[in-house]
Amino acid sequence: MNDAALKPKRKVALPVALLTCMAAAVFVFVRVARAVRGEEVGAFDRAILLWFRDPQNPADPIGPQWFEETVAEITALGGYPVLTVLVASVAGYLLLSRKFGPAGYLLVSIGVGTALSQFLKAAYARPRPDLVDHLVDTFTASFPSGHATMATVVYLTLAALIVLFVGKLLIRIYVMTAAILLALAVGTSRIYLGVHWPSDVLAGWALGAAWAAFSWLVFAWLHARRWGEPDQDAS
Repeated sequence: MNDAALKPKRKVALPVALLTCMAAAVFVFVRVARAVRGEEVGAFDRAILLWFRDPQNPADPIGPQWFEETVAEITALGGYPVLTVLVASVAGYLLLSRKFGPAGYLLVSIGVGTALSQFLKAAYARPRPDLVDHLVDTFTASFPSGHATMATVVYLTLAALIVLFVGKLLIRIYVMTAAILLALAVGTSRIYLGVHWPSDVLAGWALGAAWAAFSWLVFAWLHARRWGEPDQDAS
């Protein structure tokens, strides 16, 4: 079967896959949120959080000092300063390339995702972990993890944007894999540093994935109807 014959199936498969991902992520978030409200995740949270600490001294994370500093630098990849610079740089490139539609939607998508994350933090108002020492400063509530949420939203949304404008399959796989690994690394770093319960991070990943999938779905719809098709060299 040639590429032309496969093209309609690909167009159907993408929305189905994104809707499935979005539904699954929303389900996970709701389940975790309910468990947090009902205080059903205490044993799970404590066990995972302590797994990253020296059993003889919970104030000391596992690994040498250089590893602790590396994790602290990794966590910055999910902070607002780094993400703001990254999104602004990409939006600036799109504007200079006269891709005004993608630039505008990128900013709106990230902006709404940020507002949603902050709203849920205020709504749940979950205290930060008090079981271990915090290795970095924090200034907001704990649930869901803002770093995990926004790293997932930003990196997956940017990856989706690249995928829509790049036709080569290998590049698409590389970009999506890199985005997922970055989001996972940032979320895990928050647990290691003691500033989030594992359930905070799991909920953040789920929330971020749901919003990124929705954004990708809208991106794809707008791209197909207004912004033009990507290169068709998917080899």
